[in-house]
Amino acid sequence: MTVHVQTARMRPRDETGRGVCDCRETGAIWPPFNRNQEVTTVALSFAQKEAIVAEVAEVAKSAYSAVGADYRGLTVEQMTDLRVEARKAGVYVRVVKNTLAKRAFQDTDFACMEEGLKGPLILAFSQEDPGSAARVAEAFAKTHDQFKVRLLSIGGQLLDPSELGTLAKMPTYDEAISQLMAVMKAPVQKLAAT
Repeated sequence: MTVHVQTARMRPRDETGRGVCDCRETGAIWPPFNRNQEVTTVALSFAQKEAIVAEVAEVAKSAYSAVGADYRGLTVEQMTDLRVEARKAGVYVRVVKNTLAKRAFQDTDFACMEEGLKGPLILAFSQEDPGSAARVAEAFAKTHDQFKVRLLSIGGQLLDPSELGTLAKMPTYDEAISQLMAVMKAPVQKLAAT
């Protein structure tokens, strides 16, 4: 892993407290800097990128549905809360670079999402039932306005994000079995009652 560290030098400040460019011709305003603020960028190696693509591809091949949402404006605490709720619901959640996600989606049911992979997205994959990722995303979006669902896919089809509620209402495996048993049991009960 390559880490580049730069130290930003303190810019002169004007009366508003904002840093001023050293260039006397333009007088451009710089954002305020902390003294000796470190800017860290982490570059992924080729092997790390391959591992991420392989992991996401493996999850995508076994997933029932996927949700892609814009997470700009969320704090780290809020993202952690989302991950905790997703883990409880059996949903795999990951922020992946869009180019790596496109490679991971090749030869999966989610290849239809490739064109919509633009901007910062968090991807959620339903591992246990088709509606679990949609339920987690819908519940989180109700309490966080910055969280906006932009991509929704199930069974190789790209759905409109407005259909998130419909997908979220799909029954879990246990609920589907109980509904099927109720339908099968109703005629027998009706026959026995008469």
